[in-house]
Amino acid sequence: MQNRVTNIVIAGLGGQGVLSATDIVADVAFAAGLEVKKSEVHGMSQRGGSVSSDVRYGTQVFSPMVSRGEADFLVVTATDQVPVNQAALSPNGVLIEESQIDASKLTTKKAINVALLGKLSRHLEFTPEAWLEAIRRNFPEKLYEGNEKAFYLGRGEGA
Repeated sequence: MQNRVTNIVIAGLGGQGVLSATDIVADVAFAAGLEVKKSEVHGMSQRGGSVSSDVRYGTQVFSPMVSRGEADFLVVTATDQVPVNQAALSPNGVLIEESQIDASKLTTKKAINVALLGKLSRHLEFTPEAWLEAIRRNFPEKLYEGNEKAFYLGRGEGA
């Protein structure tokens, strides 16, 4: 079996759910039986500064860090963070950013991270049900319904 590692960088500003989003991606991959490594760069995240987090998964993963220019996916929750993190993306990588989501359809602006995961999910091998189970495990029950709607909005399946 070929050891293909998928590299994902999620970036944004402190308070936008970057770390929650990477927790969900890691949860989905781990639940599928894959090896997962994750790393976080907090910086000034508690003051609204830049924050990024890497998730790598596959049958065998040696390092938690995504090397410069090797991200298969760059998910950015704040448009002004695209230039800051663009160098992480591989030449054939996919950029997923907040401008690709109609935020006016979100029940809360805080769910943009989960909407972006919905968009990301269209590119990955995991079922929508697996994503929703991970979302349920990572948020309190009272937040599940709004995040479920955000996920499907990002997938392009309604809000």
